[in-house]
Amino acid sequence: MKPINAERISTLMLQNTTLILFVMIFLFFGIQSPRFLELESISNIVKQASFTGVVAVGMTFVLLTAGIDISVGSNMYLSSLVAGLLFRDQNFGVVAALLAALVTGALLGAFNAFCIVRLRIIPFIVTLATLVAGRGLGTVLTESVTLDFPQSILDFGHSKILGLPMPIIVFTFVVILAYLVLTRTPFGRQIYAVGNDVEAAKKAGINTGRVIALAYIISGVCAALGGFILMSQIGRLDQQYAAGEEFNVIAAAVLGGTSLFGGVGNAFGAVVGAVLVQMVQAGLVFNNVNLYLQPMVQAVIIFIAVFFDSLRGTRLARLKRRFIRTEA
Repeated sequence: MKPINAERISTLMLQNTTLILFVMIFLFFGIQSPRFLELESISNIVKQASFTGVVAVGMTFVLLTAGIDISVGSNMYLSSLVAGLLFRDQNFGVVAALLAALVTGALLGAFNAFCIVRLRIIPFIVTLATLVAGRGLGTVLTESVTLDFPQSILDFGHSKILGLPMPIIVFTFVVILAYLVLTRTPFGRQIYAVGNDVEAAKKAGINTGRVIALAYIISGVCAALGGFILMSQIGRLDQQYAAGEEFNVIAAAVLGGTSLFGGVGNAFGAVVGAVLVQMVQAGLVFNNVNLYLQPMVQAVIIFIAVFFDSLRGTRLARLKRRFIRTEA
């Protein structure tokens, strides 16, 4: 019988940190409150996690390039505001309003990309500036007044296809599309190559600027889509709309196995991470935890995510990285 290799076991645990945390938290809240385990409760958790998960998929693209986008919350706010105003005041249909939101998100992502790629400003500083500017612009447009939208927006958000809620269907479509892009296209391989070593990627003939720019545009589009999904569920928008959502999104992506240091992660990790974040929030509500303590618990989750990501990065750096083939 072969002896147990402690290092191999610890590496395996680090590789599956998210699943371990997921099972532990699920069982903990389930034991504390049996209602938490009911099918309806689980379905609601997944539905409520859908908008965070969609944005986390876009964040995954950025993190894979070793970048970061903390402007997604403001992007969700501003894109939803543009779509909502066009829908309410200009008689846009739901589809047209959705397209307007996606275009707005893409433009915001393109602005981030321009500042990062062309002006060579650090991603954190650029997206911090757009985080503040986007929220400020939205406040100017609304004059801090809460906006209520027509019932047709809610009808879209609460509709079902084959018994599945629309937010879950959109989330599933985005995850599958992102998976195919990252694993079946030259662009996906280039994303991993840039995240692993940007200088080596340049020497291999990859247009690293284009890859990074597309990653931020994708993040912007996903943020806009996530914001629209949220708006279609609540039917209203105020100054605090999606405020702080960027932290949940980053936590979801990192908990899903995407490294803050680039080159490691996948689209399906965003599903587990987003559901895990929402499961914690729901579990705290089910167990009547003080409302004011909930942000502190969420902060602890983010800390745990970053801590284990650091451990995982250090340990897995010794393992052979996946072979990246670039487009001829």
